[in-house]
Amino acid sequence: MQLARYLFYKQSTQRGFTLLEVLLVLLLIGLASSYVVFNVFSSSETDRLKQEAARLQVLIDMASDFAVLNQQELGLRIEEKDNFYQFMRLDEDDRWQVIEEDIYQKRTLPEPFTFQLNLDDLPWLEEDRLFDRELFDEELSVSDEGVNIGNEEDKPLPPPQVLIMSSGEVTPFTLTFNYEPGFGSETPAYFVLMNEDIPPLTLAGPLETPDVQ
Repeated sequence: MQLARYLFYKQSTQRGFTLLEVLLVLLLIGLASSYVVFNVFSSSETDRLKQEAARLQVLIDMASDFAVLNQQELGLRIEEKDNFYQFMRLDEDDRWQVIEEDIYQKRTLPEPFTFQLNLDDLPWLEEDRLFDRELFDEELSVSDEGVNIGNEEDKPLPPPQVLIMSSGEVTPFTLTFNYEPGFGSETPAYFVLMNEDIPPLTLAGPLETPDVQ
């Protein structure tokens, strides 16, 4: 009797999956696949470009708060040619140093995006604007005089174009994020990140042209 019970139990435990269980597994697999496909393909290039612009907007606002709270002079270096930006700080020797913390690390825009920085001829700037370009060039630019070309470690870093001051001011600028597809049915898209004098920054877009109306 005990042997019969054992054989019956063994057969019942090895009977495999029921049709309902198989259907349930297939349903879960289908839902998971749909979620992955939706997240991969539903995000357009315009959406991705907006995310890049919004990311920098938040970082600059955060850096401005940090500069004020810690009485630290910060800056943002934008390299249009190499398509990246990085945050910097002014050390005790008045030399610009790259910030290495994760959140402020150097970031390269993914292809096919580009950006363009504008510091001049901004519509809201007046003659007595807060940041004088001549003052900036004289005191914060890098001079090649007296620099040993062969010793790269001692060569000063290029200064940031956008200053994030401990007083709360940030250099007036516009930074245009561009998506210009070379072919296909997609249309170009532009987002413009703007700062007049004191954050928070504003973000305009998507625009059909890089000019802010």
